[in-house]
Amino acid sequence: MAKATTGKKKTTRKKASSRARTPKAATADATNKHLVIVESPAKAKTINKYLGPDYVVTASVGHIRDLPAKAPKGSKQPVPGVDLDNDFEPTYEVLAGKKSVVTELKKAARAATDVWFATDLDREGEAIAWHLAQLLEIEPGRAKRVVFNAITKAEIQRAFENPHSINEDMVNAQQARRILDRIVGYQVSPLLWKKVARGLSAGRVQSVAVRLVVDREREIRSFVPDEFWKVTARLSIDPSKASALGDAWQKFMSTLDDRGKAPTLKAQNAWLASHAALKTELIELNGRKFDLKTSADEAADLSERVRAVADAVGVKNIDVTATKDDSGKGPAKWIRTVEGDVDHDARYAVKSIEVKRTTARPNAPFITSTLQMAASSFLGFGTDRTMRNAQNLYEGINVPGEGQVGLITYMRTDSTHLSGEALNQVRDYIKGKHGDKYLPEKPNFFGSTNKAAQEAHEAIRPTNVALHPDDVESALTADQAKLYRLIWNRFVSCQMTPAQWDATTVLFERTDRDTGAVLKGSGRVLVFDGFYRVAGVPTASDEQTLPDF
Repeated sequence: MAKATTGKKKTTRKKASSRARTPKAATADATNKHLVIVESPAKAKTINKYLGPDYVVTASVGHIRDLPAKAPKGSKQPVPGVDLDNDFEPTYEVLAGKKSVVTELKKAARAATDVWFATDLDREGEAIAWHLAQLLEIEPGRAKRVVFNAITKAEIQRAFENPHSINEDMVNAQQARRILDRIVGYQVSPLLWKKVARGLSAGRVQSVAVRLVVDREREIRSFVPDEFWKVTARLSIDPSKASALGDAWQKFMSTLDDRGKAPTLKAQNAWLASHAALKTELIELNGRKFDLKTSADEAADLSERVRAVADAVGVKNIDVTATKDDSGKGPAKWIRTVEGDVDHDARYAVKSIEVKRTTARPNAPFITSTLQMAASSFLGFGTDRTMRNAQNLYEGINVPGEGQVGLITYMRTDSTHLSGEALNQVRDYIKGKHGDKYLPEKPNFFGSTNKAAQEAHEAIRPTNVALHPDDVESALTADQAKLYRLIWNRFVSCQMTPAQWDATTVLFERTDRDTGAVLKGSGRVLVFDGFYRVAGVPTASDEQTLPDF
């Protein structure tokens, strides 16, 4: 475990960067007042609203100290700031551009009656509090440390009524990770410069990620594909309309959108539903499961078998061609094409209809990783864009009629836990807005599969469910509004009742000829929307609405 140091410099060398500038957070006169230090000016402004005139809230504007980028002249340390021969003891220095901030904080601390550290509740926040205490010469065990999951009046009051000392275990955990980052980066990067190209970098996280990508790429390059066949048939419920529908279908499929793209699978299913038709797949032939394939180990020419299958399903005037592709591997060296005409005399009858009631449970409230994934999928946001806007929502937004308000809980969390207060609030909202049938008897619980999750944290949720996305949209940027709506919808829907579907499977058997061809069509109908009322009904591209049989 890395040792914590006093952080005193071991050299008088000045840190390079006369141009480096850090946003300054104005510090009011703290004489005979309680000084509260946070990371950002926005967070300071929101907290100051709740604490009153006896407190002065100021910001460190992020980290104050870090390991030096370069070792001092004459030093033989291969890793700047980390003594590899002395239990990996770190040496810290004040960051470039932060000296004036440190001077202001020291001045305010001397004038104040006491100092409170209200940095974020994760390891990075704990480390910032520890570094600040070191610089202000306050013993970590005697420091007044306060943590809160949301910047609301109730949370702030609760935190300041229950201060504690700085958690040095969390500080050591952050230091260990920072030291590992430095050791791996500084030890491996020079090897890359020598063996690959200058300017490349390695790291504790990115090097492992690169290894995973490389291993996957090797699997892709060594993969030899198999040849398999899937037979899809589109059926009209009214045989007399089949021929005309076939022509209309071909015309529809030849239509391109503004980007030159053919109709999507979702659009195709919608077209079929509007014309009392459906898509089916061949599952059985002559009483046996349909499974037509070959592999590199058992190479075979499937041309004649493909011809027989096409005939059995309802294709006539069949022509099967094979074209060699020298770039392919195994069975992929041959491209087989089947062409023919639909046999309009082919008839299928319903063999069976099975309806099964299924339920869909709501998704868990967001943690950091799932928020990032959802924002990417639904909003097109990258990770940085998501976290930047989430931080703004957490630190506080000036909402008309509300003032400076923190709209969501802390956005760096791996816990799906929800407080009792939050659960009561959202359950009251659901009952009042949507009625009893949308409210489960007990709150929904989502267990975490991550045993290392910091359970003191909550999931990411709105601090006040009564602040509907429509009500605060005018106070937010476009990105903030989209992200807040995503978080709000997920939180409310996670405490609603499950949705119910009727999943229907229809089997069709060919009747004009005894070929044993059996086709299967599947779809589902929403019976009760449940949590979808808030979350929205998912529209998977492969789902279709079946006609009335």
